[in-house]
Amino acid sequence: MKYNIVDRGDEHSRGLTERFHNMAAQHGMQREEAAPEIVLSIGGDGTLLQAFHKYITQIDRIAFVGIHTGRLGFFTDWKPEEIELLADLMMKVRSPEELHVVKYPLVEIEIKTSAGIETHLALNEFTLKGIETTLVAQLHINDEMFETFRGDGICISSPSGSTGYNKSLGGAMVHPALEAIQIAEIASINNRIYRTLGSSVILPKHHHCDIYPSSQQHMLLSLDHLYIQRNDIISIRCRVAADVKVSFARFRPFPFWNRVRDAFIGIEKH
Repeated sequence: MKYNIVDRGDEHSRGLTERFHNMAAQHGMQREEAAPEIVLSIGGDGTLLQAFHKYITQIDRIAFVGIHTGRLGFFTDWKPEEIELLADLMMKVRSPEELHVVKYPLVEIEIKTSAGIETHLALNEFTLKGIETTLVAQLHINDEMFETFRGDGICISSPSGSTGYNKSLGGAMVHPALEAIQIAEIASINNRIYRTLGSSVILPKHHHCDIYPSSQQHMLLSLDHLYIQRNDIISIRCRVAADVKVSFARFRPFPFWNRVRDAFIGIEKH
């Protein structure tokens, strides 16, 4: 199989990268940066997000594997000391058809401006925040007016991203087998004049949310770890991506709720 590695760039991660390259070469595994079939992320969740966006135009034909070299890696199945075991299991796979993969839903974002419509994908979340002033925007769900939002911003997360920023906002953690997006408010204004729902909302596949910010409002948008400033947005449509998912190669079982426990609770030692 053809593979490539995206690492965090620190000494430890670079060392593991070279170590894996050497093992792969000894077993005749082909390194291919332009069009790999499997991509290893060596670092943390941020490194995996970088790998995802680096290969986003090929996302339907690539499987990702994460090796954890940071403090907390929710997407990373493997520890540095297990790299030989991972390499041995990977060498036994001769084609993408032999890979066992799990597929997670993505957030699809359509941004409408006077110049047209641009489409983006997010693995974890998309956020919209006001710059210098309060964000003011109408929210429509399935083409029906839902509320007028006033506050710091809005976070739209995928199920896999529900354990990230969404969780810190009080949103629910959603199993990635559920094809859904979650809308969470960021410091909304609620008083006797202005009112929002005040809790997160989970929309299933085939539902959509449209956000209509006030005209020419300066905003900061994020797609996972990527940030851009805009003031030309007419509307933003958010929904579950219909035709594409992200694939993770599984060389051993690692249930989602075990990840949640290990990441946020840990295992008590008796």
